[in-house]
Amino acid sequence: MMLSVKSVKQFIVKGLIQIIVLILLIYLVFPFIWLLSISFKSTPEIVTGGLKIIPENLYFDHYRSIINDSNLIQSLLNSLLVSILSMTITLLIALPAAYSLVRYKTKIKNAVLGWILASQIFPAILIIIPLYMVLRYLHLTDSIIGLTMVYVVWELPFVLWMLYGYIKSIPLELEEAAFIDGATKLQYVYRILFPVILPAIGATAIFAFIISWNEFLFALVLMKNPENITLPVQLSRFTGMEGQARIGLLAAASCLATIPSLILFTFLRKGFKSGLISGAVKV
Repeated sequence: MMLSVKSVKQFIVKGLIQIIVLILLIYLVFPFIWLLSISFKSTPEIVTGGLKIIPENLYFDHYRSIINDSNLIQSLLNSLLVSILSMTITLLIALPAAYSLVRYKTKIKNAVLGWILASQIFPAILIIIPLYMVLRYLHLTDSIIGLTMVYVVWELPFVLWMLYGYIKSIPLELEEAAFIDGATKLQYVYRILFPVILPAIGATAIFAFIISWNEFLFALVLMKNPENITLPVQLSRFTGMEGQARIGLLAAASCLATIPSLILFTFLRKGFKSGLISGAVKV
């Protein structure tokens, strides 16, 4: 049976798309595979093994050392606690704030939106000293609470901007129908709007978590007690003063550091996908 020109074109386009997706997948996954491979190699094999992906023998001593290192496990728990707290608090603040920016036409709306955009290009290094002085005055340096507050403020503009786009895509008629049924503003936001944009909230939550989980500069400056430092700071200590890194231990610790993000993404992947789509609207 003869194939039409249209069918042939569709087959070629589909094949090209699949090839591009495969190339992108290899490009994104290969660094993690290489990292995993290094974590299972002995130090001599890492030095002399070249670019071989598959280890000659599985070497588990790096993971044993990491697990027995109480400081690293404590740092992982600190990062997990700070990331979850900052993500939750930021979402609770940003949701009603984004709703207010969408529905209320105030004089400061444009100023707030301008602040949100400007904060995304504002380098953290410029505020680190004033921030440290303020937290020291409040006795919140070297404190999980203080670091959480910093992360909430740092994440809030990005999360607020994302939720602003999602909420703006919700029809106004839905809100009017809720008010006709006797709902208050607060009831509408948390009982009707919240479930509707739940996939978008899931996508935003992943970004908020990753921002805190990967943050290094604030944690490095504000946290001094080894019991309070976060995982990125702890990972940096696998590199010596002269730049000589303990590559095997660093690779094993980095693999463990990816697990919480992967677990969170696994639980929220459906919401992440639909949330990104729903956010792709004109703001």
